[in-house]
Amino acid sequence: MTTVDLRSDTVTRPTPAMRRAMAEAEVGDDVYGEDPTVNRLQARTAEIFEREAALFVPSGSMGNLLAIRTWTRPGMEVVCEQRAHVNQYELASMSAIAGCMPRTTPAPDGVLTWQLIEPLLRPKTYYYSQTGLITLENTHNMHGGTIFPPEVSEEICDHAHKAGLPVHLDGARIFNAAVALDRSVAELTRKVDSIMFSLSKGLGAPVGSMLIGSRDFIERAHIGRKLLGGGMRQAGVLAAAGLIAIEETPKILHRDHENAGHLAEGLAQIRGITLDPKKVVTNIVIFDVRGTDRAAAEICADLGKQKILCAPTDKYSIRMVTHYDVDRDAIDRALAATANVITGHHPAAAAR
Repeated sequence: MTTVDLRSDTVTRPTPAMRRAMAEAEVGDDVYGEDPTVNRLQARTAEIFEREAALFVPSGSMGNLLAIRTWTRPGMEVVCEQRAHVNQYELASMSAIAGCMPRTTPAPDGVLTWQLIEPLLRPKTYYYSQTGLITLENTHNMHGGTIFPPEVSEEICDHAHKAGLPVHLDGARIFNAAVALDRSVAELTRKVDSIMFSLSKGLGAPVGSMLIGSRDFIERAHIGRKLLGGGMRQAGVLAAAGLIAIEETPKILHRDHENAGHLAEGLAQIRGITLDPKKVVTNIVIFDVRGTDRAAAEICADLGKQKILCAPTDKYSIRMVTHYDVDRDAIDRALAATANVITGHHPAAAAR
């Protein structure tokens, strides 16, 4: 029996087309700017997002850190949602490396508004740490893949720019948002000042992310990439998979969303699980297991014994993420295993 891996969409394996492209990639030394495949990936990404330039980086965390470091100076604050990836899952790099402090607030479904942001902005007084950057996340990982409404992000950008503040988008899964809304990524990101998105999550490439912005911003971020050890040599073997990922995978992301919806509907029928399937709009399903009287980590461990992999997000929450390596049959296996694990401790019927 094969393993159903729902821990994250980072576990996707490169497609046969990606492997062929990697094997056949034309390469050069990217530190010298001479890798033609990396250059094509960067140019094509900038074209898709209708921006001046883009930079291939080893990871999304590095991309976000480069944006923070490029827009700010040490001693500044970065406004972000409390459960944002830049705040929770990047090892406090904004503080340890960029010298900035996160200034956070919780937001319903992870969607910041200007009304939530404005009170966090520091007065222009010399003894206050100054606000240097606002970061948004679309889709929002820890709120279950929620989508940032375009009109809300644009309002934030308008107010931020009037206040002289840049806005960075952690768009690790921005293509999921674009597919769900039937809008282009360029349209969804047109007012933010910089964007990071991941090639190695739902898009399926094995390694890398892209950082996007103005030519001047990317030139400065390029220097920062080298400083952080992100200069790569014959990186075209990786960029080749990225080119396939941005051209081909967005066409099938809707399947991941449909499978996530199917998964959510099934989970919601299991006694002890709390979940509103209507809130599952992309490929991330987070559900509460408090009603089972068991910790999330214990349930995940039991599911692992049945070759269903998932992960707790806190004591009573579990996250499952769909991707192209998990088909509908695998989703049904995950549902059956979850019902079995939970109802094994609850003799009552699984369905409400």
